[in-house]
Amino acid sequence: MFTGIIEAIGEIAVLEPKQDDVRAYVRTGKLDLKDVQLGDSIAVNGVCLTAVELPGDGFWADVSGETLSKTGFADLKAGSRVNLEKALTPTTRLGGHLVSGHVDGVGEILERHSAGRSEQFRIDAPVELARYVAKKGSISVDGISLTVNEVNGTVFELNIVPHTLQETTMGEFRTGRRVNLEVDIIARYLERLVLGDKAAEPNSAGISEAFLAEHGFLKR
Repeated sequence: MFTGIIEAIGEIAVLEPKQDDVRAYVRTGKLDLKDVQLGDSIAVNGVCLTAVELPGDGFWADVSGETLSKTGFADLKAGSRVNLEKALTPTTRLGGHLVSGHVDGVGEILERHSAGRSEQFRIDAPVELARYVAKKGSISVDGISLTVNEVNGTVFELNIVPHTLQETTMGEFRTGRRVNLEVDIIARYLERLVLGDKAAEPNSAGISEAFLAEHGFLKR
């Protein structure tokens, strides 16, 4: 588990194709690796990776074909800068929100413009994730814990302060860029709980307007 508070900006140094997978070497910059051991997890742009080698100035990790197909990791290349966060410990301050490092989908930057000293972004989320994105709720974008300002359909808006722009890769975000999204894990669990026994049915579609009406949450 992670908090979505980025600890350092690293760089993809090497990407080695291995059949359908990729072996990646990530230089970790100012990230302190003294307490990292083989097998530990490090989030790279919100993707939880396992350190399989620790040469000193970074770590090697294996990136599966599943991860390449379901995240924006496939867009990275040697030289790409990435957000890094080590897995949290029982004494870690939870400054962001609980982030699993399991990306739910890939969004797209639709717009960026200045608002005073901050930057505002509009991001289009996949249709299947839209129901989990709530105004003033939390969302992870490329591993960064952020607060949603507004939501309109599948599009949500963010207001990013200068510190976040400087300490993460968000300063590099431009229109058209694909970003990893992980919705608030509490929203996912809440949906399963509300479904009750229906959650165990094959091909359960989740909560719909018909489901809410059937169970008295909406007036017919």
